[in-house]
Amino acid sequence: MSDLVVAVSHLLSQDEALRRVQMTLAEAKAQYSENIGELREAWNAYVGTFFLSAMSQQTSATVTVNPSEVTVQMKLPWFASGFEPVIESKVRDVLNKILA
Repeated sequence: MSDLVVAVSHLLSQDEALRRVQMTLAEAKAQYSENIGELREAWNAYVGTFFLSAMSQQTSATVTVNPSEVTVQMKLPWFASGFEPVIESKVRDVLNKILA
């Protein structure tokens, strides 16, 4: 597994940034629920930890909502490592969109 880290700055309040991140994650879970084998999510204040299994692969991630930045750290399965630039770009695009 390789680590992927994406950090995006924002000008929102920390609570508003957290609300937008959590709302986007809830929408993604609903949209892709049929493709997800297992998804565990836990929040401790402004830090969310996730475990996901899909298509016989597993990954974990941490989302940290700081006062001026949101950071996503993911452990990519070996097969996804070749797509790291695409995954990083997509995560960055989504964060930029929801934090604008």
